[in-house]
Amino acid sequence: MFNLFLITHIGAGFICLVSGVVAMASRKKKGNHTLSGEIYHWSYVAVFITAVVMAIMHWEESAYLFYIGVFSYSLVLLGYAASKKRWKNWLGSHIGGMLGSYIGIVTATIVVNISKVPLLNELPILLFWLLPSIIGTPVIFLTGRKYKPKKKLNRAKVNV
Repeated sequence: MFNLFLITHIGAGFICLVSGVVAMASRKKKGNHTLSGEIYHWSYVAVFITAVVMAIMHWEESAYLFYIGVFSYSLVLLGYAASKKRWKNWLGSHIGGMLGSYIGIVTATIVVNISKVPLLNELPILLFWLLPSIIGTPVIFLTGRKYKPKKKLNRAKVNV
């Protein structure tokens, strides 16, 4: 039973990694961006559910999966809900949630697999826990700034 969850988890995680890149690379309008965003969200649901189930099944070895899953999916849900509900200043929540969750899935992928990569497996594991956030956080801020609505200037007409 565990292997079925693991295979589903790996497959859904791969789909998240690919659809996330497609969403980020696509023009921000209906079409590729929204379709790949839907695929990303629903694949992340599968990643989240399988991570929680596997963590519970092997709590001693995999409790971290539970916490990463809850935290990362909460970011996905924030970004997804923001795009659907479009509350005031929703775009910042969408960008931060989606890109933050992508950092989470990249981090999990690297941490789980780095032990199999020669040379890199000799570096401290903490580096791989932190590196995606160190790289990704400035990307979130720069992207947020790029898509931040321009403030309209209220200039009073000056009569001379």
